[in-house]
Amino acid sequence: MDRNNLTINLTDISFSYPGGSEVLDKLNLQFSRNEKIGLMGPNGCGKTTLFHIIMGLLKPLSGKIEIFGKPAKEEKDFIDVRRRIGLLFQDADDQLFSPTVLEDVAFGPLNLGKSKDEAIDIARKTLEFLDLAGFEDRLTYKLSGGEKRLVSLATVLAMEPEILLLDEPTTGLDEKTKTKIKKTLCELDLSYILISHEFDLLSEITDSIYTMKNGKIIFDDEVHLHEHVHAHPHGLYRHEHE
Repeated sequence: MDRNNLTINLTDISFSYPGGSEVLDKLNLQFSRNEKIGLMGPNGCGKTTLFHIIMGLLKPLSGKIEIFGKPAKEEKDFIDVRRRIGLLFQDADDQLFSPTVLEDVAFGPLNLGKSKDEAIDIARKTLEFLDLAGFEDRLTYKLSGGEKRLVSLATVLAMEPEILLLDEPTTGLDEKTKTKIKKTLCELDLSYILISHEFDLLSEITDSIYTMKNGKIIFDDEVHLHEHVHAHPHGLYRHEHE
């Protein structure tokens, strides 16, 4: 591991919610610049919790967090983390809170000290990049599920992060929106960790796929070929899966 490129270093992280069983059990993660990692695991295994710990939204019971080469323990330590790492929440409604799309996308740059004109310019360019030009005055609560997801991604990208943490970015979306998100991630020169249950998606746009089990990340660099047994209409006809 090249420590010069190491951006996220978690050592023996343990966490449990009040009154609940342990979610993370001495979890370790080393994530470097230019990596694109997929993360799989059953619901409730701690994937989202892991993201929230990296962002300082939750505090581990034990273990060490080091991000961008600096220890992160107190709230003040995570201010710079949140400027440099963008978190896309699993639920877009947790990300969008301003009345209009433009206000929501411009909020991040404004919060980073940009002038109003600069923030609006960044917001417009980000929306254009995501093929959302013309959405500026749309009311966020009236957007469709796919539109909300794309606007949520715009709010994150407008802050020009170095790393993305993407929590189920394509779940429940139509194929057109999924394709747009995949295309966007392929075009971005950013490191990211992507949580998803969609193996095909992860195999297309990540370099490695890890799994979470029993509160730990299981690292497996080998590609395992396996038979795929399934059933669906027209299954008697010869076909291929892309």
